[in-house]
Amino acid sequence: MIDNTVRKLALGNMSVAFIAFILACFMGEYQVLERSGLFESLDSPTVYFASVSTHGVLMAYVLTTFFIMGFGYFTASTALNKPIWNPGLAWAGFWTSLIGTVLAAIPLLTGKASVLYTFYPPIQAHHLFYLGATLLVVGSWVWCAIMIVMFLQWKQENPGKTVPLAMFATTFNAMLWLWTSAGVALESVFLILPWSFGLTDTIDVGLARTLFAWTLHPIVYFWLIPAYTAFYVFVPKQAGSYLFSDEAARVAFIVLVVFSLPIGFHHLYMDPEQAKGWKLLHMVGTFIVSTPTLLTGFTVIAALEIAGRLKGGKGLFGWIGTLPWTNPMVLATILSLLMLIFGGFGGIINASYAMNAMIHNTAWVPGHFHLIFAGTTVIMYFAIAYYIWPILTKKPLFSKKLTLLQLWTWFIGMSILTTPWHVLGLLGQPRRISTVVYNNLLTLSWQPYELAMIFGGLVLLSSACLFLYILFKTQFNASTEVYEHAVEYAEALHPSESVPEYLNDIKLWNKVIAVLMAISFGYPILQFFLMNTYDSSAWGY
Repeated sequence: MIDNTVRKLALGNMSVAFIAFILACFMGEYQVLERSGLFESLDSPTVYFASVSTHGVLMAYVLTTFFIMGFGYFTASTALNKPIWNPGLAWAGFWTSLIGTVLAAIPLLTGKASVLYTFYPPIQAHHLFYLGATLLVVGSWVWCAIMIVMFLQWKQENPGKTVPLAMFATTFNAMLWLWTSAGVALESVFLILPWSFGLTDTIDVGLARTLFAWTLHPIVYFWLIPAYTAFYVFVPKQAGSYLFSDEAARVAFIVLVVFSLPIGFHHLYMDPEQAKGWKLLHMVGTFIVSTPTLLTGFTVIAALEIAGRLKGGKGLFGWIGTLPWTNPMVLATILSLLMLIFGGFGGIINASYAMNAMIHNTAWVPGHFHLIFAGTTVIMYFAIAYYIWPILTKKPLFSKKLTLLQLWTWFIGMSILTTPWHVLGLLGQPRRISTVVYNNLLTLSWQPYELAMIFGGLVLLSSACLFLYILFKTQFNASTEVYEHAVEYAEALHPSESVPEYLNDIKLWNKVIAVLMAISFGYPILQFFLMNTYDSSAWGY
């Protein structure tokens, strides 16, 4: 059974996440309307960039961080069958992150932090924005500490036993976040905050961008791991199957975390501050990190095929039709994997130096990003919410039919939105612009795609509103029916009593990460303190 502390922590964190999500969705639709140039009354670069920055921060930082914290408390308690360690500290972390979010929102909404969610210098935001973002991260570190402590406590209490897969994945995600957020934390504390408060007159842009690259790509996997966790621990059971391989799942999470951290320079391919050799090293690492995604795809599809075969599916593909497509978790997984296939293809292009040069700073990039994040990842956030919301609220899901409609419309809307974005990138449309109206023959070819994106955005906004409506009606359902269902975690097809310690602990992998990070980022960061850069005397180098 789930105690009230876990219920409140999970619901509190996830409620903040989804409020941020719906606000960001309305801003996203405004942006495609304004950017198209078809509605002159909306034309305002100032409002547009304030909206883009707020949209990015709400989606990339607020939605993800609060959702992952809420889901983490849920999985830690239910998978380990124990209460949350130090709930007072957990609430302190929650309020720290929430206060940070509010502080950052003030300059964002007043147009004083229109620096996009990457906040690269030399563009400068109001110091409240950086302070708020820092507090958001600090609050999340509290969650990381609690997850790691609970992981270690369980191992100490259960010597020789295998840590439940859900907790193993959650702890590795906490470890990933501590490592990857260190980059932006160093940038914020030592460079951006002193600069924004006026304590320093200048800032080393190259060093700042390098430190942010430390965070920029691994953060994607921080967002993605909850989706992968659901793939492994919920989907097989919901499909009426078994987890194909518990060991393969652990390997996937380990490789995903270890090799996602020492990469990031493919975001700096066009920047001069890092040499081509370091960019090549990071490019190779980026291709390596695709391995756990391929492994996950194979393992999850194998579990689905087992389910289809058990239900009587025949022939090479006959099992697909026998899957429980009306199960929200199964449907979301299928749609998520479809978007992952196409989004992953775009990711390979982004990571390849020569091809990246062709699509860098074009509309292709947000098209790829939205397909992977808002498509592959967020649709699984929906599925997780649909599964655990009734358990947390003790109320049955409001409407299964509306749930399926919401998942389909999100998939359709995302396809309509991101496909034109990719095409526009190939047609040369730049990103990070507030209008696409240049009044020449080239840009006339962009208009049909802009119209398609507006329509796709409307479908997505409708789907997002429907999602919040379903959760609201579930939680505040006047029905007296009490939903009393235990969490059902998938069992492995060939369960094992124990696994090798390197598949059951975090100590070894922290050491491996430390070595890889020193190799990948050691000299690229150290060089800024060794070179006589412009006005370096101001920093005392």
